[in-house]
Amino acid sequence: MADSVPFLDLGRAHTELRPELDAAWHQAVATSGFIGGAAVERFEADWAAYCGTRHSVGVSDGTAALELALAALGIGPGDEVIVPANTFIATVEAVAKVGATPVFVDVQPATLLLDPAAAAAAVGSRTRAIIAVHLYGQPCDMDALAALAGRHGLALIEDAAQAHGATWRGRRAGSLGTIGCFSFYPGKNLGAFGDAGAVTTDDWGLAAAIRSRANHGRPPAAAERCDVLDGNHRLDALQAAVLAVKLRHLDRWNAARASVVQRYTSALAETGVTFTRSRDEASSCHHLAIALVPARDEVRRRLAAAGVATGIHYAIPCHRQPACAALVRDAREEPYVPVVDATAGRLLSLPLFPQLTEAEVQRVIDAVVAIIATLDPAVAGRDATDRAA
Repeated sequence: MADSVPFLDLGRAHTELRPELDAAWHQAVATSGFIGGAAVERFEADWAAYCGTRHSVGVSDGTAALELALAALGIGPGDEVIVPANTFIATVEAVAKVGATPVFVDVQPATLLLDPAAAAAAVGSRTRAIIAVHLYGQPCDMDALAALAGRHGLALIEDAAQAHGATWRGRRAGSLGTIGCFSFYPGKNLGAFGDAGAVTTDDWGLAAAIRSRANHGRPPAAAERCDVLDGNHRLDALQAAVLAVKLRHLDRWNAARASVVQRYTSALAETGVTFTRSRDEASSCHHLAIALVPARDEVRRRLAAAGVATGIHYAIPCHRQPACAALVRDAREEPYVPVVDATAGRLLSLPLFPQLTEAEVQRVIDAVVAIIATLDPAVAGRDATDRAA
């Protein structure tokens, strides 16, 4: 459909920034600066300053950021790491890759973010860390999680892959825990031209360990020596240059995202469609516009027929993924995550990116209103009963 509303259109942003992006490309070609060097150093300094941390280390992708953070903290076989069951699989994957065991816990109904009370109940003698996933661009309750981590001597890792520019009590994601982990996948609020990531921390030792691990375990001052066997997780210089360009526009783009989400929530308030919402202490960067709708699959099918693209984040919760069956701490006891299980079938991500036009936003709203109004009452009513249960 020629006039369809896309879920995401990166081309509009890149057209907007074409002169700056072209300059970054020409600089890389002219200097043959493709790995490390000034472009990476500049972006690392800019990103640390933006997040409000002393250190930032560019890495190859967001999954590597999590894995390197866990390894640098000394977490491995025999250790447990608390994670929300509602997250992208990479969070769990990183825990498994270092040999630790993910312990799945529930989320809070309003935010769909890690429930501090559920996390507290999951702490055991082998727990070493909590991963606070700032999902959809919303920061977790970092006061409660920091207090919990402090009481038990746990590392508090921020999975901020979707939280570029989000804040908790005025402090940006990535500066709120022991270490912050970011993805710059192209579709993120701050996206590269391919895979890219970073870690942020105030701990010089952690930053140095991650920088070494990301470069085949070689310390920066002794490139011929290998202190630990790890791999190649470096950030490409061209990706760093692209990210530096886009970083200058991130706050403006986040404000545009917030405006779209506000229009959605206001216009659809009377339809029975609800949206995740941040706590009062938090400011979301609105990576995704997450609606909870009755008869989700039918609504999505009819939106597609009306020319409105949507997404689902995430259709299968982590604890129900086939690959995670062997990772459950106690195979005799399925994780008790009632909020995650009750909401998984109702999650629907509406189109959201800074360059959406007013006409496109209105078209999405009109389509949702019309579809919800004509849903089979028996289907909608059954869904409401499921929610109450």
